[in-house]
Amino acid sequence: MSVININKKTKSTQSLGVGTYTFLIVAVILSVFPLFWMVIAATNKSVDVISGTLIPGSNLATNYKNLIGSTNLWQAMWNSFKYAGIMTVLSLLVCSIAGYGFEIYHDKHKDRLFSFLLLAMMIPFAAVMIPLYQMVSEYGLLNSTAGFVLPTISTPFLIMLFRQNSRSFPHEIIDAARIDGLSEIGIFIRIYIPTQKAVFAAAVTVVFMNGWNNYLWPKIIMQSNDSISMPMLIAGLQSGYVTDYGVLMLSVLFCILPMLIIFFAMQRYFTQGITGSIK
Repeated sequence: MSVININKKTKSTQSLGVGTYTFLIVAVILSVFPLFWMVIAATNKSVDVISGTLIPGSNLATNYKNLIGSTNLWQAMWNSFKYAGIMTVLSLLVCSIAGYGFEIYHDKHKDRLFSFLLLAMMIPFAAVMIPLYQMVSEYGLLNSTAGFVLPTISTPFLIMLFRQNSRSFPHEIIDAARIDGLSEIGIFIRIYIPTQKAVFAAAVTVVFMNGWNNYLWPKIIMQSNDSISMPMLIAGLQSGYVTDYGVLMLSVLFCILPMLIIFFAMQRYFTQGITGSIK
């Protein structure tokens, strides 16, 4: 009887494993197919893209020439790198200090303040868009990097992420460092940051992608062609009477490549950082 039970369990485990792997394979195919189709479409003519061809074409060079000729591609790429890069650096600096302070210098008043801060996550951007535009306009920050970055350098999500990870940071190390004469800034820079590489990597991934993909806010405040970002450039390719889908797919490919590089470079640390904030 025990042998029969063991065989039944083995068969059920094998069938479960086959079903799991089948589901994962299907999920991977469904996830990767849009990217595969986009790469194929970037090499074909617009009429071939519309017809749904899945065979690589020979129109990649022509699509690139048309894209360069009709748009300021490299200026838009540089603008997106500049906006997303500055936003990432400043957001990590501000939000890491805030999250560290909320947890390490903990008291009930800071808990109430943090609760109000979390309420800001429930306010949609459309509700504050007009007041933000008025403020940016009054201070003369239209068409500027400062106008893009300042409203977004501090987010409740990032502050919460750093605060949750700071809970696992041993307070005994801080006390020992204070006894040795290390300043509070020195503790943060020399001890806290090196031990929180995973959460910083996760934050880099989230903030850079948000900054790179941001469309609505730069669309409002960037009013010159020299200030456009990649999402704005892609939207402009669809606004004409006739859309060249080969050129459009090539521009989308240029847009997602930096995000793919960032994500795959930070993937391992991203998982550790997000997991640490959930514990």
